[in-house]
Amino acid sequence: SQVAVASPGLDSLRYFFSEINTFEAAFGQVVLDESLEEIDDGKGVMKIKRPGMFRWDYESPEAQEIVGDGDRVWIYDVELEQVTVRNQKQALGRTPAILLAGGEDLSENYTIIDIGTQGRFDWVNLIPVSEDSGFTEVRIGFEDNRLRLMELLDNLGQRTRMTFVDLKENQEIPDTAFDFIPPPGVDIFDESN
Repeated sequence: SQVAVASPGLDSLRYFFSEINTFEAAFGQVVLDESLEEIDDGKGVMKIKRPGMFRWDYESPEAQEIVGDGDRVWIYDVELEQVTVRNQKQALGRTPAILLAGGEDLSENYTIIDIGTQGRFDWVNLIPVSEDSGFTEVRIGFEDNRLRLMELLDNLGQRTRMTFVDLKENQEIPDTAFDFIPPPGVDIFDESN
């Protein structure tokens, strides 16, 4: 007989993916190199609508929009005036946005490990099954069942840390929020075929 072990992190992960259908938050992001020196930071707002729709809007100076409409992912670099379009299914596992939007089966694409409670946060670690995911691990921190932190480690030893505030859960978001209409005059690189 299996002994049930209470795991706040795994319970929160399950809750987040099964009970939260829409999610909005403001986020802050810092990128640290392998010696934990800060090399980049950014902030913005994100929206998720399950299954598989998401939108991340980064504020300037590195203004960028990443929009997934369930079919394709649009990455718009405002300063460069260029848009890259990818097939969303092929981009799976390559971006935390898709992971959080829940269009994929987590246990199929990640080994999920409970790494316990540290301070106020219950942590889980997701290790991508696929070699070419771009990340070696994704750590997600919950506080009282709510998504608060996400840390991505890449193959180069860089660490991207995201914090989420002003959370709104299960509030109505229209599908049109995830329509991306490229602004006139931008270059479009369509890699979705």
